[in-house]
Amino acid sequence: MIHVTSYGAAQGVTGSCHLLKIGSIRILVDCGLFQGEGSDEKNYEPFAFDVKKINYLILTHGHLDHIGRVAKLVKEGFNGTIIATKPTKEIAKIMLLDSAKILKEEYKTLKRKARRRGDEESVQEPLYSEGDVHNVFTKNWHTLEYFAEFKLKQHIVVTLANAGHILGSAFAMIDAQDEGKHKRIVFSGDLGSPNRLIIDNPDKLERANILYVESTYGDRVHKPLEQSIEEFKKAVQITLKRNGNVIIPSFALERTQEILWLLHEMHDNGELPKCRVFLDSPLAIKATELYNKYPIHLSDELEYYKGGDHNPFSFKWLETTPKSDQSMAINSVKKRSIIIAGSGMCSGGRIMHHLKHRLWNPKNSIVFVGFQVEGTLGRSIIDGAKFVKIYSEEIIVKAQVFTINGFSAHADQSELLDWIGGVKGLDTLCLVHGEVDNMEIFAKVIQERFGYEALIVEPKVTLAL
Repeated sequence: MIHVTSYGAAQGVTGSCHLLKIGSIRILVDCGLFQGEGSDEKNYEPFAFDVKKINYLILTHGHLDHIGRVAKLVKEGFNGTIIATKPTKEIAKIMLLDSAKILKEEYKTLKRKARRRGDEESVQEPLYSEGDVHNVFTKNWHTLEYFAEFKLKQHIVVTLANAGHILGSAFAMIDAQDEGKHKRIVFSGDLGSPNRLIIDNPDKLERANILYVESTYGDRVHKPLEQSIEEFKKAVQITLKRNGNVIIPSFALERTQEILWLLHEMHDNGELPKCRVFLDSPLAIKATELYNKYPIHLSDELEYYKGGDHNPFSFKWLETTPKSDQSMAINSVKKRSIIIAGSGMCSGGRIMHHLKHRLWNPKNSIVFVGFQVEGTLGRSIIDGAKFVKIYSEEIIVKAQVFTINGFSAHADQSELLDWIGGVKGLDTLCLVHGEVDNMEIFAKVIQERFGYEALIVEPKVTLAL
């Protein structure tokens, strides 16, 4: 009998973690951080399974909501084999080290404040340290190319295919014998939209008996990418022509590289007014180096461009600022600049300094190219806040605000339906990685389109499949 228990990304979009049991073999698919309200408590609580009995860990891609607790898993005794693509392994290293650094800085700040209150004991140690992260990469890793098979014990075979979400992202196909019958269990990870700017299209899934599919945007259809590109170009051009500065809060993985490629094209096509462009994120700079390292994972256009010994993510006017003094020097640039910095939701990082120095000036623009979660500074700005607090200082919001929603790295309802519709032999369809309201809409559409029921997976409930 095959059993699956979802310990994260069940009726929610973070903390992806699914435990698959096939006979005596235990396979964990992802081990991500919970994010948003109440996440600290969830991240710190002990795993609800015996970590030492996990034989294999499959990582679908390098976003923290899918890999962010791997160092905690190893710290608490996991000693199995980690399976991922080569880019995912490298992305995981830079992401987890960055996460450990942030956790350490947050701990120091909280400790300092608690000391002044005489309450140091109330502050928890960081979830994991940089040393814990380095221990992850001393473990046994097995990296796979797409569609290469990896045989586990008991005649179980794992195959990864391109999910088209970020560099190296994959959906996992697990083939096994169950009570004399062959079964294929598939975990989609996060699926990308076809015809994205820089990544190859997702591979088709030809067959599966049991499918766990993400449903982040199962309730809606995205705005056409072409429309969003035009909106982005106009926002940049309008701001620079009035001698303003463009501030772009951007996520280090995928979104930053998409923006760099767009600006590169604008520069080469004469669409970008003369300006200085800053990539002001050490993490994004490292991530971009990895995108250059694996051109085979890029779209045909970018792979061809890279094959001509060109860098698709760089151009004459681009300046990278990995050091803090270089970042601070950007403050002296008073006009006609584009600043790309993290975090993407303005919840910390260097973007905070740029907002503090430029948000009050009506000549400037803030261009949001990613979803802003409720409760973040970014969300407050796009919701029309007149004043925001940055480093204990009230800042008036006078910069022009642009919200461009068509760059999503997740497939929308129509694209998810097309992907599911190509699957033969499907017996069980389970919805994960989505809010309940979205999944209910998606389940209804699946019923109408295909005539079968989609199960909305509950957290920590074991399904016998």
